[in-house]
Amino acid sequence: MGFRSLNRIFAGEMMWIQHVDAIDLIFKGLLIGVVASAPMGPIGVLTVKRTLNKGRWYGLATGLGAVVSDLLYALITGLGMSLVMDFVERPRTMYLLQLTGSVMLFLFGWFTFRANPTRTLPSGSSQRGTLLHNGVTGFLVALSNPLIVLLFVALFARFAFVVPHHCVEQTLGYIAIAVGAVGWWYGLTYGIDRVRNRFDMRGIVWMNRTIGIVVMVVSVLGFYFTLRGRSLY
Repeated sequence: MGFRSLNRIFAGEMMWIQHVDAIDLIFKGLLIGVVASAPMGPIGVLTVKRTLNKGRWYGLATGLGAVVSDLLYALITGLGMSLVMDFVERPRTMYLLQLTGSVMLFLFGWFTFRANPTRTLPSGSSQRGTLLHNGVTGFLVALSNPLIVLLFVALFARFAFVVPHHCVEQTLGYIAIAVGAVGWWYGLTYGIDRVRNRFDMRGIVWMNRTIGIVVMVVSVLGFYFTLRGRSLY
């Protein structure tokens, strides 16, 4: 890659830093919310189990509890990154961060593809309990996985999501993360409820593999487009 290509890349990144598009940030927030929620970890398996055993709304309540936890971790991640934004806003640093974020997302997709979440099924009560109780336990299960911060770091770096001094746009972005996550859990519980008689634990494994493949493909495309000085998003 020549000097002129690097200049075009850095100039494009500086235009992003100086001009923040609220619609663009909302779109990225929606995508981040879905990607952060989609992998079938303990909270995903618990949500599926409750949907099958207790009903769709109990599964959705569990997922909504996870949304609160994920949003909390997203805010912590964003705050931490904004504190070092003077360093991050340098064009070369932003360029390297986006490449690193793509690599981290690829590794995340690979581990998601290889993982078998049914081996560590979270224990669940046979009693339905209240929707609030299911939501609180979903929140606690998700909160017990602080490694989600690493995923948010990768996503925020890949999508250039953190934009200090733009409080309104950044707030809309975080709201979009919550909306994207809620949309994922709503769609998942709806789909599982519709095919409950044909869905088993093997379905969770294949769902995880599909999600892993999608994440890996997107990360490779992001890496390629960043090297070419173009934006995939």
